[in-house]
Amino acid sequence: MRFAIVVSEWNTEITEALSLGAKDTLLKFGAAESDIVRRNVPGSFELTLGAQLMAERKEFDAIICIGVVIQGETKHFDFICDAVAKGITDLNMNYNVSVIFGVLTLNTMQQALDRAGGAHGNKGDEAAITAIKMAALKKELEA
Repeated sequence: MRFAIVVSEWNTEITEALSLGAKDTLLKFGAAESDIVRRNVPGSFELTLGAQLMAERKEFDAIICIGVVIQGETKHFDFICDAVAKGITDLNMNYNVSVIFGVLTLNTMQQALDRAGGAHGNKGDEAAITAIKMAALKKELEA
């Protein structure tokens, strides 16, 4: 199977750890290095278009979106989270490919660190496992 990982450059300390977790998990479960394509986008809002551009290529079994949105003092958090969640949902339906929501939506940087290899594991691993399972389900149903 082939996988794309689209990674937000915002909060790179976290997104790099999540991306590495996702890639390591894909490799651990048998993906070849050459079957994993990574592309960066400026922020979490841009994940949707980045994933759409990958989906349009029609060469990936699943696309993993990696990002982090941390609550601030304004409503910006709500707008970004809502837009990204809806955008990723729409991509799943419109492109018939699994686009995985590997976006952390948190209150603090510590919560992000805890989920990027800290106390709560690495959510990038979980995103990769979801990608593998959804890609396998699609292949099974198409057979």
